[in-house]
Amino acid sequence: MKILLVIGAGSFIGGVLRYLLTLYIQTRSVVPFPFGTLGVNIIGCFFMGVVFALIAKGNMPGEWRPFLATGILGGFTTFSAFSLESVYMLQTEQYGQAILYILASVLLGLLATFTGMWLIRMV
Repeated sequence: MKILLVIGAGSFIGGVLRYLLTLYIQTRSVVPFPFGTLGVNIIGCFFMGVVFALIAKGNMPGEWRPFLATGILGGFTTFSAFSLESVYMLQTEQYGQAILYILASVLLGLLATFTGMWLIRMV
């Protein structure tokens, strides 16, 4: 139960940070492009790399992983988890699986979004 509270607290922090940073970036954009979301995703991926590199080097206790990676960064952007999993497959030379995962995530994600929107419009 404690781990769920730790992850939940991190998710709250990450979600609030995502909202504030996206708003900050987007309000400064002069063109209609989702720079806020793009910025959050790239920043989240960077920090996911930092967290896992520090854990791998032994410079961060493993119990910080659920709070930082699943909680804060998961609340900040799930794209960072997708990126980490893709990088892991590429590093372990699982190229076919990596390509399949990347393509499936993007294409099926878009298809699912369109389908959800279509279903609601039909009701």
